[in-house]
Amino acid sequence: MSVKSLIINPGSTSTKIGVFEDETLLFEETLRHSTEEISQYASIVDQKDFRKKIITDLLASKNFDVKSLNVVVGRGGMLKPIPGGTYAVTDDLLEDLKKGVQGQHASNLGGILAREIGDEIGVPSFIVDPVVVDELAPVARFSGVPELPRISVFHALNQKAVAKRYAKETGKPYNTLRLIVVHMGGGVSVGAHLNGQIVDVFNALDGDGAFSPERAGGVPSGALIKMCFSGKYSEKEVYSKIVGKGGFNAYLGTNDMREVNKLVEAGDKNAEAVREAFLYQVAKDIGSMACVLEGKVDQIILTGGIAYNSLVTDTLKRMTGFIAPVTVYPGEDELLALAQGALRVLNGEEKAMVY
Repeated sequence: MSVKSLIINPGSTSTKIGVFEDETLLFEETLRHSTEEISQYASIVDQKDFRKKIITDLLASKNFDVKSLNVVVGRGGMLKPIPGGTYAVTDDLLEDLKKGVQGQHASNLGGILAREIGDEIGVPSFIVDPVVVDELAPVARFSGVPELPRISVFHALNQKAVAKRYAKETGKPYNTLRLIVVHMGGGVSVGAHLNGQIVDVFNALDGDGAFSPERAGGVPSGALIKMCFSGKYSEKEVYSKIVGKGGFNAYLGTNDMREVNKLVEAGDKNAEAVREAFLYQVAKDIGSMACVLEGKVDQIILTGGIAYNSLVTDTLKRMTGFIAPVTVYPGEDELLALAQGALRVLNGEEKAMVY
């Protein structure tokens, strides 16, 4: 029997939805929300009814029978740190999504909407591999400052999805593999996957690893402290230099690798140097994770939007191919990854996790 799923992936100014039959996409839409529409709500949770109506109106406009669904899946939000997996949206999980225990983010609405729509039609609701997935080995948490442990915030959904895709394509269980997965998008995360657990990963949000199109990555901490206390910048302004205005944005005024390549092709030596530094740092991160896996690496996987760029992937293959063979899965199909997470549970391949 096939499984029909509704997938809900809320962003700050959009709500992406998809309807799948098993892994086949029946249709998808990106519903855009203007700043004026969003600004009238005091909090993320207050947007629930507004976003729900847009979703149900769209389904009605396509003459889609909501009662034909078998499951509703939402993008996971800023919950407590949890192991990877597909989680039933229980009352406890729902409450923490509403609170935003690690922050208010639009993705929190994914599980909230999934639960409400699922309850109305009598089908289960899930979230899958939210950004707060934390499977770090104890040794990976040390930073050198006890008050500042290393944390796990990264592209868990896509990292897990491509790792499991590779396992399926090679006929090997994911929990037997030693993989390095490199997600390259607005942020960059490089993770060491050991026997089904991401035992170390560079925090893709605000403080680890390679710089990226929008983020500064790891920066010299002493110089950062001096900047913070220079009196020239507010806390918000300093943070924006790390997240949002860092990386390519800071050096070149663009967060688009395609634009960076155009600058290089036009003879911009600064753009060429920035691109080289980006690849250098990503390769260093891969090397670090090879050490975490004690040099025993089955495969390196490159993914995310930047992995569409053959110069990037060819360079990283040249720089790191001595560690292990390299596979490229470009892009980040979050809707499919969410659908697959629910399918694995409903088909009995995995058990639903309890928050």
